[in-house]
Amino acid sequence: MTTTNGVLTVGAAADLLFDNTGVRLTAWDGSASGPADGLRMHIESQRGLNYLLTAPGSLGLARAYLHDEVSLPDINEGDPYEVLKGLEDGLRARVPQLRGIPTLMRFAATHRWQVPRLPAEETPSRTRRMAAGLAHGKRRDAAAIAHHYDVSNRFYERVLGPSMAYTCATYPSADATLQAAQEAKFDLVCRKLGLEPGMRLLDVGCGWGGMVRHAVAHYGVTALGVTLSAAQAGYAAAQIEREGLSGRAEIRRADYRDVTESGFDAVSSIGLTEHVGPGNYPGYFAFLRARLVDGGRLLNHCITRPDNGHRSIPERGFINRYVFPDGGLTGSGDIVRAAEDAGLEVRHHENLREHYALTCRDWCANLSTHWNECVAEAGRSTARVWGLYLAGSRLAFERNRIQLHQVLLTRTTSQGRSGFGLATLFPEKAPRLR
Repeated sequence: MTTTNGVLTVGAAADLLFDNTGVRLTAWDGSASGPADGLRMHIESQRGLNYLLTAPGSLGLARAYLHDEVSLPDINEGDPYEVLKGLEDGLRARVPQLRGIPTLMRFAATHRWQVPRLPAEETPSRTRRMAAGLAHGKRRDAAAIAHHYDVSNRFYERVLGPSMAYTCATYPSADATLQAAQEAKFDLVCRKLGLEPGMRLLDVGCGWGGMVRHAVAHYGVTALGVTLSAAQAGYAAAQIEREGLSGRAEIRRADYRDVTESGFDAVSSIGLTEHVGPGNYPGYFAFLRARLVDGGRLLNHCITRPDNGHRSIPERGFINRYVFPDGGLTGSGDIVRAAEDAGLEVRHHENLREHYALTCRDWCANLSTHWNECVAEAGRSTARVWGLYLAGSRLAFERNRIQLHQVLLTRTTSQGRSGFGLATLFPEKAPRLR
């Protein structure tokens, strides 16, 4: 067993901890592990090892990578999908044999000094965030939304493309463009909601206003969109003015819970539920039901887990610390249960998991293409976080670790009037009104 001054080398420790079939792991101490022609990963220093030891998994790797304490020479920083896939497939954890455990314990005791300085992009732990109020209180939700969505509108324009839609697109064909797929998504939601001229639509968590503008321009509705993000609200309002939709569309910077109006014919919620938290689903669905007329429809579109046994994002995980502080995911069964218990009737339910993998692929391609511009706009570390996040999400959608569900609901009356006829499919074509 290879040692340096009696201490196990990094490469030797890796041989005990991993079944390494595809990664060439090297370290500053001159040791190595894995095949010579494998995907290259180099631990630059003792500090880099400390990042990995004090937060095993994706969080420690991200911390070390953002501080350049771990280098990945084969990586495309804007689209690190191939590297993440290679690490996952080629570096699999193994249970150490009993005789190796004392050696590994000495190795950890020697190297595990303290958590090094954390990257500035990392949010504090959930416990420390308590100073900003209880999870999913209005003040703390506003801070969490600002962390994620107020990066820079110019940055998002480069990554998301002209649609500025930051939710799962639906691809009408394998070779469809991202822009066409986002248009198809908005149109699918409009058709599921049965929108017609003269109806009133409420879009909660409206983002940069894509759904509001599409519904008003192509379906003749009047619409109110609400978002907690100041950057999104300003952008969406300007776009509405530019497209000549003022008077029929309004964007309001507000918590969805502050909407006092009711009597809406339809409500769309595209990508908001992830921020609500599973424990708040009952109040969330009850609130949205109260905004609807009898027979009105609600389309809930959100990321889910493939099971109903997990109700939050791990506290010490990369996503919680860098992307969605206070976020929560659970299975679609929990969503359906909460909606039904709130008095809504489920009329349609589908999983668009593969479509979200393609969406993340195209966002990564945009980030890679505009890498220098994105770095100049938001900083290298933030751009790196987004590359890791989007590529990792693509892999997770592909491998069914997360899903994307659209659930169509209606406020059915006590007499059983749902607002649906006998048709089982949604109309194929959208009216083009403008």
